[in-house]
Amino acid sequence: MAAYAWIESALATVHKANWYRSVKTMSSPGPTAVLNGKTVINFASNDYLGLAGDSRLAEAAIAAIHTYGTGSTGSRLLSGHRLIHEQLEGAISSWKQTEAAIVYSSGYLANIGTITALVNKRDLILADAYNHASLKNGARLSGATLHEFGHAHVTELQTLLETHRAYHRRCLLVTDSVFSMDGDLCPLPELIDLAEQYDCMLLIDEAHGTGVLGATGAGCVEHFGCRDAELIQMGTLSKALGSLGGYVAGSANLIDYLRNRSSSWIYTTGLSPADTAAALAAVEIIREGSELRSQLWQRVTQLKQALTSQLASENDHQTMQLLPSESPIFCVQMLTPAAVLTASQQLLDQGIFAPAIRPPTVPTSRIRISMMATHQPEHVDQLIAAFSVMAHQ
Repeated sequence: MAAYAWIESALATVHKANWYRSVKTMSSPGPTAVLNGKTVINFASNDYLGLAGDSRLAEAAIAAIHTYGTGSTGSRLLSGHRLIHEQLEGAISSWKQTEAAIVYSSGYLANIGTITALVNKRDLILADAYNHASLKNGARLSGATLHEFGHAHVTELQTLLETHRAYHRRCLLVTDSVFSMDGDLCPLPELIDLAEQYDCMLLIDEAHGTGVLGATGAGCVEHFGCRDAELIQMGTLSKALGSLGGYVAGSANLIDYLRNRSSSWIYTTGLSPADTAAALAAVEIIREGSELRSQLWQRVTQLKQALTSQLASENDHQTMQLLPSESPIFCVQMLTPAAVLTASQQLLDQGIFAPAIRPPTVPTSRIRISMMATHQPEHVDQLIAAFSVMAHQ
């Protein structure tokens, strides 16, 4: 048993650094929920459009279970391929205006499988330092030479390209579109220009942009008017689409290649029929109209104006700082992990669930607030009032 003794001391170190995490039981999706037995306003969800609790998705999922059963029962290449998978992939590629799309069983699998299929030890990856862990781990697993550039620092990226690009067969630029723990956007037009100038592939992770950004909710690529660029567009079905899974959209050749070379798609059971049908229903709902997206951005504007004003007027010692955001994600940065844990508990005491995000997930501690279309104006008012109480303590 001595072989496992180190785990206890490792956990003690995690506790000492205020990095310890534990799960919290939530009752259901929605702007309000029961958290560990307490009713709270939920500002912790990535369900930006409120579709995870939408009856239309539930009905689609139930119908798919009656038609296809509860599981896909095998990998897509073996026995797990269903017509509904094709329908979802067709809907995504049409929405994204790409030639094709492929659906994975999770966004994490999509990133790891795509990156490791595209590059190896002969190649180069240049990645934003704030990228999601799935992008970072996919880059490491690929065996490619990896260099990170400062967050959204285009000049630093160009310097890395000038220094390293010529010595590698292929080069892959990798970035989130919306940075999930900050709320800001990548400088996509500039990244596309550099990718073209230096003969690079560019993978953009639209996990938090899908359904939220752009005229039709197709994401950051649509938001910036960059649909004509040749890109690898990854995204998830589990946030604004209210389901589970991930996708990659791009050229027909790219998608065909991934079907043949992406291990995390080839050797994984296909996405369940219920999840597939729910995601398909969500894509159709979002494409049919902009009402939910409009509601979301109304709430985003309300919170941004109120929070900016309040922190400027009541935060005399600059212990709380609102980080720049162009999305439904807002982060209030604090000085230490202990401070942000205290703040999150104080909010919870006032019926507000907004989680404390700490290193090593992020470089600095912060309260993360995510808005939903189904939040009401009074929910935002209560959040602002709770921050006001904290500012005066």
